Amino acid sequence: MNEIAKLILHAAYQVHIELGPGLLESTYEACLVYELKNAGLQVDAQVSYQ
Repeated sequence: MNEIAKLILHAAYQVHIELGPGLLESTYEACLVYELKNAGLQVDAQVSYQ
């Protein structure tokens, strides 16, 4: 597994552990974006493709 994938999985796991179930998807998304940026990754959320 490459390093970026490890960072993404770790961030997603941290969000899951901290927040648990039952919140709105937008809450999880915002927290995941925060964690990924905190890990040093460049992140864009809700990018539309045409």
